Amino acid sequence: MKSPDQSPQRMSDADRNWRRFVLFRVLFNSRFYYPVLAILFLDLGLSATEYTLLNFAWALAIVFTDLPAGVLADRIGRKPLVVTAAVFMVLEMTILSLAPRNGGLVLFFCCLANRILSGMAEGMASGADEALVFDSLAERGRSSEWPLVLDQVMRWQGVGMIVAMLVGGAVYDPNLMQRVFSGLGVNCHFAQGSTLRFPVYLNLITALLVLWTALGLREPGLRKTHFAPENKDSSGPERTAWHLVVKAGTWIVRTPQALFVIVAGVLLDSVVRLFLTFSSSYFRIIEIPEAAFGIIGAMLGGLGLVVSPIARRMVTTHSLARNYALIALTILVGLIAVACRWNYWGILAILPLGAAMMALGYMVSYYLNALVDSSHRATVLSFKGVVFNLGYGFISLVFALVLRAVRDGGDAQEAVARGFNFLPLWLMGSGVLCLLYFGKHATLLTTKISKNEN
Repeated sequence: MKSPDQSPQRMSDADRNWRRFVLFRVLFNSRFYYPVLAILFLDLGLSATEYTLLNFAWALAIVFTDLPAGVLADRIGRKPLVVTAAVFMVLEMTILSLAPRNGGLVLFFCCLANRILSGMAEGMASGADEALVFDSLAERGRSSEWPLVLDQVMRWQGVGMIVAMLVGGAVYDPNLMQRVFSGLGVNCHFAQGSTLRFPVYLNLITALLVLWTALGLREPGLRKTHFAPENKDSSGPERTAWHLVVKAGTWIVRTPQALFVIVAGVLLDSVVRLFLTFSSSYFRIIEIPEAAFGIIGAMLGGLGLVVSPIARRMVTTHSLARNYALIALTILVGLIAVACRWNYWGILAILPLGAAMMALGYMVSYYLNALVDSSHRATVLSFKGVVFNLGYGFISLVFALVLRAVRDGGDAQEAVARGFNFLPLWLMGSGVLCLLYFGKHATLLTTKISKNEN
């Protein structure tokens, strides 16, 4: 007689969750309003200051949601958190679809609700979706297939990002929409007031598809330990949320490989994310026409198709330290090129930065899932999310101080150009400190990490 975990249904559940996880990630992250995010909120009637406050609120919502969501995922299951994230996405897009243009305080609070729900959706999904799929594979002894899952996610997210960037930028432009419909023989007039919500409407449709995808996921029926053994006192219904948080945090601190993955990861991730926040300013500095911004974004999204097989090969053939060193060197070269600010040709500097960002995300997910056991996998992944967002917030604050120091009476654009010189220096300084701290664990970090089936 077959045991429950050997039944064909369990096998199909793993494959089903795999497919739906890829679809969930693609639909959740391919947002049609990304190429016009800033001007969308400004055209709705917000000021630049209000828009900045909304982004700050979004980051805080992720920070305060991520870790509690991870704890809940480890206690009540992964699927409820993923479904909640999908519901929040539907709500955030509905509110933005209905927000009154030039609505003053009402508009601001609608957009604030949108940003908070968006951040909470990010926090709810962070870690829970990965943990659900990984556990589904692991209960069938298939956790070695996890790199293939990440590979598919990266590839299809690249395709989704290309489509979202090109379509979202196109439908926002009233002149382009006018020409398209005229070419189709449809006589209608488009103004900016009507087309500015088109990307939002498209995202509302994808949000409904995200909810349908999440509802079709199936909770794993069996949890097992993989690389790092679980302590005997860590299971059972008596676990409290605080116990899970403390246990996960203690495990990270006491596991040099996991601590390095997170600490070195946030140092690299934060500096690239900061640059990407100012990428449109960089394009203007190097005299790239604004009409090309959406095409550049699509090109960056397409990098996932190239990066994913390379990243998969790196994690399966090289050590943790070597892979991170290669990523750090790639980012450093890109930041130095950015600081040079070559007109037109400077666009090439963004390619190594985008590729390194994607490869780093792949590696962080691979290594943490390989190292942590199922009982607190989602909590550890949420720890990672919190740390990465806090790191981004910290370097943003530092960069704001740098911009204030280098402005010297000039305009903001020139201050940003000068501020880019700070980024490679910051990376080198933080990298040296990281090497000094983790040098005593060189043997562990230079050993290749592989999944251990138990």
